[in-house]
Amino acid sequence: MFLTNQDVIELTGWRRKLHSMPELSGEEVETAGEVRRALAATKPDALVEGLGGHGLAAVYAGREPGPTVMFRAELDGLAIEEISDLPYRSTRPGRGHQCGHDGHMTTLMALARGLSRQRPARGRVILMFQPAEENGAGAAAVVADPDYRSIKPDFVFAYHNMPGIPLGHVALVEGPFTCASRGMRIGLSGRTAHASMPETGTSPLPAVLQIVPALARLGSASLPDPQFAMTTVTHVEVGERVFGVAPGNAEIWVTLRTLTDRRMEELRLEAESLVHVAAARTGLAAEIEYDNVFADCRNDATAVGLLQRALEDEGIGHDAGDLPLRGSEDFGGFGKDGTHLAMFLLGAGTGRPHLHNPDYDFPDDLIAIGARIFNRVLRNMLG
Repeated sequence: MFLTNQDVIELTGWRRKLHSMPELSGEEVETAGEVRRALAATKPDALVEGLGGHGLAAVYAGREPGPTVMFRAELDGLAIEEISDLPYRSTRPGRGHQCGHDGHMTTLMALARGLSRQRPARGRVILMFQPAEENGAGAAAVVADPDYRSIKPDFVFAYHNMPGIPLGHVALVEGPFTCASRGMRIGLSGRTAHASMPETGTSPLPAVLQIVPALARLGSASLPDPQFAMTTVTHVEVGERVFGVAPGNAEIWVTLRTLTDRRMEELRLEAESLVHVAAARTGLAAEIEYDNVFADCRNDATAVGLLQRALEDEGIGHDAGDLPLRGSEDFGGFGKDGTHLAMFLLGAGTGRPHLHNPDYDFPDDLIAIGARIFNRVLRNMLG
């Protein structure tokens, strides 16, 4: 075991410190600072900061040339009010680490401790602490950052903790892992009128009543069919909250979800077309914006094989589980340039709150398990 009992005690305390200080996507200033201070004690050969915002990457070089292997964790928390009586509960109102990114960061810090004591024989190890995963912007911003070129990996690995899977059990599959998704914000503009004379205005309500069910009908197939598509209307607002004015504007929010990026482009065009047709039919102007855009995430066969070998070497059970997931994860952005990529789910136990529940807390036992898996991967690959 490359971690001592004292390491585990200290890392558990550090994870709980991170848990108490969550920051939202793009705002991870204090979290990045805390990571920077902890990494300094492991004496990396280089530290690249400001990647894609507040991201940072520690570099540990081997003695001989070889591949560059990256392990990734996320810096950001969620806009969730934590409900718990934990002594280390969030100190930030309306902010929480209910996705477990505090645990993912701690797993990489465990790996950093091991690397501080034994560098790889060859190649390089990159520990990437990525910003803005929760809104889908972070991985793309990191990859687009000019400073990323100097650390661009040949292989990249990550995991996500997952309640509902037995503690420490792994779900891993080659091919599609998580879905592409995007938030579509539809604005409809007409003309208000006095509520006693609605015929003198142009109400968006008829168009809303056409668009919402039409969006739902765009869904098709089911996972793992490549034609899988899903639409979820998450918000509808028509007019103002008054009784004397007939509405002149409306807003519809909908999440588009597909298994592949190619299917997402088809779904996007279908959704935009029906919006514009309905708006034109009822004399409205329509505007469409997108947010929280996630690419699909596909596990590369070579990278999956390396993970499977590490799991077997460590005696950790694994299967395909319920993969691929309908949810999204921006990790796929690291593989769009041909980098070998693989992600797995690490069971957080059954009978627990789910991810994004206000009382979810990352199990500390996963720190050492996740670090063992990553350490075995890098030692198998780089010695």
